[in-house]
Amino acid sequence: MKTLKFLSIFFMAGLLFVACSDDDSNPTPVDEEEVITTMTITLTPVGGGDTITFQTQDLDGDGPGAPNVTVSGNLAGNTTYNGSIVLLNETESPAENVTTEIEEENDEHQFIFEIGGSVASAAATDQDGNGNPVGLSFALVTNTAGAGTLTVTLRHKPTKPNDGTLAGAGGETDIAATFNFNITL
Repeated sequence: MKTLKFLSIFFMAGLLFVACSDDDSNPTPVDEEEVITTMTITLTPVGGGDTITFQTQDLDGDGPGAPNVTVSGNLAGNTTYNGSIVLLNETESPAENVTTEIEEENDEHQFIFEIGGSVASAAATDQDGNGNPVGLSFALVTNTAGAGTLTVTLRHKPTKPNDGTLAGAGGETDIAATFNFNITL
């Protein structure tokens, strides 16, 4: 009788062992959102002029402190600017350049540009491998003198292609910032 109980327990344990599969042989890769504390946008006017820098820096991430948003100067009216974006994770030392990761995973990222005031347009000038916009480089065109706004949002895993809006892109926001500035003649 003891032998029968022992064999029954052994048999049940064997079934449990056989029933459990090794799901770790093909694990699904985890594609986490990037940690980005700082976004620096450099705007260089086509044809010459002063280079302007926009920056948002939030070293405490989702902590209680508000991001520090700066604009280095006024933009010129009726001017096209070549823009470039650099992203950093400054929670690490030395700071990690997240821009490289966005370049490598460009099919999984897209910058959305929303404009206001005396800004005529802002649009990506770079593309991923499928011909869809990314936005690490972009063109910004100003109108006449006045106030302007530029909101830049990096979407993670957007629907591509899309209509260039946040609603159309879907995905999750890695970083977003609004820059207010003046445009002078």
